[in-house]
Amino acid sequence: MTTLAPPPGQESAHRSHRAAPPADGGLNARARRLFTGPEDDPRWARPALWAILLLATALYAWNLTSITGNTFYDAAVYSGTKSWKAFFFGALDSGSFITVDKPPFALWVMGLSARVFGYGTWQLMLPMVAAGTGSVAILYRSIKRDFGAVAGTISAVVLTLTPITVAITRDTNPDPILVLLMMLGAVALLKAVRNGKLMPLVWSAVAIGFAFNTKMMQAYVVLPAFFLVYLWATNVSLGKRIRNLAVATVALVVSSAWWMVIVDLIPASSRPYIGGSTDNTVWDLVIGYNGFGRIFGASSSVGSQGNGASFGGSSGLYRMFNEIMGGQISWLIPFAAIALIAGLVLRGRAPRTDPKRAALMLWGGWFVLHFLTFSLAEGTFHPYYVTAMAPGIAALAGAGGVLLYRAFREGAAAKWAWVLPVAIAASTVWAVVLLQRVSGSGTVYTVAEIVVAVAGIASVLGLLVGRFTHRHRLMGFAALAAVVALLAGPAAYSVSAATSSTNGTNPTAGPSTGGGMGGGGGGGGMGGAPSGAKSGTKPSGSAPSGTRPSGSGSAPSSSSSSSSNSSASSESGSESGTQQAGGGGMGGDTQVSSAMITYLKKHQDGATWLLAVSTDQTASSIILESGQPVISMGGWSGSDNAMTLAKLKSLVKSGKLHYITVSSTGGQGTNSEITTWVKAHGTAVSAYSGLYRLDASDVS
Repeated sequence: MTTLAPPPGQESAHRSHRAAPPADGGLNARARRLFTGPEDDPRWARPALWAILLLATALYAWNLTSITGNTFYDAAVYSGTKSWKAFFFGALDSGSFITVDKPPFALWVMGLSARVFGYGTWQLMLPMVAAGTGSVAILYRSIKRDFGAVAGTISAVVLTLTPITVAITRDTNPDPILVLLMMLGAVALLKAVRNGKLMPLVWSAVAIGFAFNTKMMQAYVVLPAFFLVYLWATNVSLGKRIRNLAVATVALVVSSAWWMVIVDLIPASSRPYIGGSTDNTVWDLVIGYNGFGRIFGASSSVGSQGNGASFGGSSGLYRMFNEIMGGQISWLIPFAAIALIAGLVLRGRAPRTDPKRAALMLWGGWFVLHFLTFSLAEGTFHPYYVTAMAPGIAALAGAGGVLLYRAFREGAAAKWAWVLPVAIAASTVWAVVLLQRVSGSGTVYTVAEIVVAVAGIASVLGLLVGRFTHRHRLMGFAALAAVVALLAGPAAYSVSAATSSTNGTNPTAGPSTGGGMGGGGGGGGMGGAPSGAKSGTKPSGSAPSGTRPSGSGSAPSSSSSSSSNSSASSESGSESGTQQAGGGGMGGDTQVSSAMITYLKKHQDGATWLLAVSTDQTASSIILESGQPVISMGGWSGSDNAMTLAKLKSLVKSGKLHYITVSSTGGQGTNSEITTWVKAHGTAVSAYSGLYRLDASDVS
């Protein structure tokens, strides 16, 4: 076939336009595309994405300086800014006596921000906000690639407005970092499925490995779906798929285990005690406290985790829908489940390597695996864990919703005329049920209930009338009404999470329902958490989250770390001021006030640690107020064997520790020996109940 060349004048003009743009034309064009998107995108797509990312950032960062954060992790980050050793190990205190009960990657991210910009609220929150907004952008790009801009936009909006995601992203728990890393792994895996190359699969494994070093076994929940999708859908031979998976598995093991192996190879005397473990090894933490202990509850290997303590209600398939969890995550679960099944049916005859079906399998597996894991877990369970399930629900809502709408409009079979309306009706009815549960909690929820009901009815009727009368414009308006119906409820909860204070340890969105923030069926949260519940509300007297500990001089006279803050105590049930007796018998009921901290700093006498207390909660609050390292002898719940009598004597004899708090009611359990010895050999500080001074001369 011969192609005629354009006339000389036109050719010259054409070449001039293509090859000789203005000097800055290329840069300007790239800048314009950044804001307008690729040329084949709808004109509304990129501005809509920017609006969604702006909304996500606003929700996550609104009134940033008022965010409390989790004092447990805040103290570890602060300690990491004072000591690179504490930074590497994820130690609670800068003296590196004991680690937190998680691997340190999220602490590293926050710690680097704090080292660069200084320790403060926005410095710790900056990586969390970036991770949350980044996850929205990644999901949009992934869904848009396979299902188009409409699907990507819907998915991004759903993830942005997932209530529990808003709540946890406004906190210093590690989950936003975990989700971002897992999503990077998912996107890399889908790329490997499309092009059959090894390196994207390896990078996917590395991302999950870093996620493991953020929250251990929770990062592996998605792995069965990853392996299945790659093995099934990749367009290379079976032998090459198996070989590539074997290489990626090696990369996964290396990227997951390197920190654990290094730490466990270091002699125990040269590193901090591994908080949460029963034998001072990271391996035990992996398989016990942060592994099978989370799934099966009581176990000899999970220490304090044993009683199945739950802040999200009783385990079972209904957990995601109960009065605690329902408003956090379940709004679109009915729609997502129907969309997953219908989407797989619609792609049933596609080739094995069909990218749309591969994406549905991945995100559907992500959703199902998380749903089953979180629903059936009998160990410690916090509502914010389920933020990891949100990307799967959001992806299915966008991708599955678009597939259902196209089948609804274009499908010849009569059955497809009912699937989309049924999916919308199911989630609409469920949203009304959720909002009726909190109908007395504020006008916003009553208004949201009305909006959901009206928009849902209008959507279902509009779709059916439009379908059977062939009015496509009416169907389009009905689809928009469906978006309003399905997102009005989550939006109300999300705005609540962004504009009101939350418990930094057990953050949730929306009003308290049933047992409150994790109470009721789970036995915890507002008004009755187990004694091991993490205190996210700083005691009256700790430095506000984001306020650099003074590190010198006396604490502010108006502050107090005592039990006078009944609100903090009731919300978390932790030792925020008056420690409850029974935490291993060490520091069981000692009040730690600002006056006491001032006294300790004045009489520290060159000791490495300001004080030794029973648990992480008390230690973290004092660290943040005093700016000094504090020993947590019993870890999170007081049951860790971090402190032994021999170790205590060694610290006292070397002058590294002078002060310790013990229970005035006597010791319990494995630490009773320490309590007895301290009372027999130490000097009681009469001004502060339970406080004892120890010097080298007291060690026989």
